[in-house]
Amino acid sequence: MKLRAEQLHQHLRNGLSPVYLVTGDEPLQLLEAADDIRRSAREHGYSERQVMEAGTGFDWNSLGQEADALSLFAELRLLDLRIPSGKPGREGGQAICDYLERPADDTLLLVTMPKLDSSQQRSKWFRAIENRGTVIQVWPVKAEQMPGWIKNRAQHHGLQLSYDAAQLLAQHTEGNLLAAAQELDKLRLNHGVGNLGVDQVMASVSGHAHYTVFELVDAALAGNAARAVRIIRSLRAEGTPQPVVLWALGREIRLLTEVAEAMQLRQPLAAVFKKHGVWQTRQRAVTDCVHRNNLACFHQLVSLLARIDDAIKGGSGQDPWAMIEQAVLRLRRHQRSEKSPA
Repeated sequence: MKLRAEQLHQHLRNGLSPVYLVTGDEPLQLLEAADDIRRSAREHGYSERQVMEAGTGFDWNSLGQEADALSLFAELRLLDLRIPSGKPGREGGQAICDYLERPADDTLLLVTMPKLDSSQQRSKWFRAIENRGTVIQVWPVKAEQMPGWIKNRAQHHGLQLSYDAAQLLAQHTEGNLLAAAQELDKLRLNHGVGNLGVDQVMASVSGHAHYTVFELVDAALAGNAARAVRIIRSLRAEGTPQPVVLWALGREIRLLTEVAEAMQLRQPLAAVFKKHGVWQTRQRAVTDCVHRNNLACFHQLVSLLARIDDAIKGGSGQDPWAMIEQAVLRLRRHQRSEKSPA
């Protein structure tokens, strides 16, 4: 069975499936959907949780072993299987199928991973989950839908935003649901419940005392290496989680890579901008950055993102913050004027 994220709440009120797959590239909805399932599982007595991170070198035999193991602390438990790459591979796919052939009565399996392509959705393991459990696919909110999304979320927190106020917040957060949710939390904290207009939202979004990951992205996009490094060191000093910084920088680098590829193939950019929800006010900055650099630079940066992710997880022993600085410096250094003549 497939569900949209907004259908999950009602589904959970009616009972639990034996297995859930939550997939997508929108981090806030992905996190909240998985949290809703975990919360519902606890309410249904699944008081023990085993987290399994299926990264490089993961032993897929452990999935079956955990399913067969007796619970030490509770009669019901949750297996929380996370697949960061979104690709379990042949061994992982078979392990998931084997599990679903004989699911444990006292165990609920929750699988979370990034967005799946069409070939993965035709795989045997995906169809097995869809047939025996529930698949929740989360999708980015389109730019034109953002004000409505913000108004609905605000109302859920007891805030009544005017359309103009919601539109202002949508423009400020540029389609980033996590940033919008954080701004709404701040408005709720500062103003309590009630009606809010443009003035209150304007005061809130312009009152930052410290740097944000969005300012880092803007500095990197502009090629302002000195400012970008200064922001990175400020974020580090303030204890900003490394995965949050990597997510924001990675989203921008993947966008720049796709724009560079489209330019090289002389394809229209409108489809790329629409796919990534790039607001018109930022499109010039994106294209300027692509013109300043070359496609090889962006491909190298995508590879660097993977190494930073590995470093954050302790896989390489390198300093992730230093590697993040290296990434923004590459945006500045790899300019077309530095290319050797053909």
